[in-house]
Amino acid sequence: MRRRISLLALLLTAPCLFAAEEWQTLFNGRDLSGWRANVMAESFSVVDGAIRAHATKPSAHLFYAGDMKTGFMRFKNFVLEATCRSEPNSNSGIFIHTDMTTRDSALHLAKGYEIQLNSTAKEKRKTGSLYAVVDLAQSPVDESQWFRIRITVSGKRIMIHLNDKPVVDYTEPDNVKRPPERAGRLFDPQGGGIALQAHDPGSVFYFKDIRIKRLP
Repeated sequence: MRRRISLLALLLTAPCLFAAEEWQTLFNGRDLSGWRANVMAESFSVVDGAIRAHATKPSAHLFYAGDMKTGFMRFKNFVLEATCRSEPNSNSGIFIHTDMTTRDSALHLAKGYEIQLNSTAKEKRKTGSLYAVVDLAQSPVDESQWFRIRITVSGKRIMIHLNDKPVVDYTEPDNVKRPPERAGRLFDPQGGGIALQAHDPGSVFYFKDIRIKRLP
């Protein structure tokens, strides 16, 4: 009888154990192992257990590469979580379904979607926006304090949560047309990279507790 109860307890707890194992930690809190900058690697460092993004000039992006010797890892359907905060008057972003292609002299990424991190007074697209696609007029968080961002991608649908509050739920229409300067702002059928943005010398953002769970 006791053996049967023990087996039942194991079966009941097993799904929780398996679910926990699905999460992959992307940042070890000590160094930039597993990450690769497309340009200006000095724009990224680790300070007090967090990735510090501070561009030497506009702009640089830090891609998750895992154990790949070149390039970056691709993710198609996933849940991505990170804890973030900024110094005053800072601009940054998290890119998904992207690659290292740039589109202008400031080296902005040409492909994929950007989740905006910028709540400066002059910025109309506030933190949590799906940049230039679904824009938020007001920031739902105080960026000077640590806040949690969750990005869920399933097929052509993307959902963004800040501190567990839903702020964006967008599905990319079939055959959608973007302005010429943002023609690459689309989901890639093969998935794409995840990149943290160091926007400019006046902006400082921090990222920690970065993890991802792949979805079917």
